[in-house]
Amino acid sequence: MKILVAEDDNLIRSALEFRLKKDNHDVTIAVDGSDALKKIEQDIPDIVITDIMMPFVSGLELVGLIKEKYQDRIKIIVLTTMGQEDVVLEAFGLGADDFIPKPFSPNELSVRIKRFSLK
Repeated sequence: MKILVAEDDNLIRSALEFRLKKDNHDVTIAVDGSDALKKIEQDIPDIVITDIMMPFVSGLELVGLIKEKYQDRIKIIVLTTMGQEDVVLEAFGLGADDFIPKPFSPNELSVRIKRFSLK
């Protein structure tokens, strides 16, 4: 699967990239929401994994923009810090397909992505 990771934290971004490549996914990295939008236009991914708090374009804005333009063509997994229930609910309201709380389990991430490939 083609997966775009939009995350501004270097450590988390590297961990996501490592795990996804280990699972044989084609991974594209975006360092912020604006970068993610540009990369989506260049090569439409199957899944976008996005942080909520990012510079330029937030994860919530990114979810809304992706769903507005691509509807269900791109699945979206939102990464959020635990305890942000209102943000998670807003993300689902905008069209997010799933969320993973930080810190996240690489094994859980793999299972959630596999679930999308089975649909």
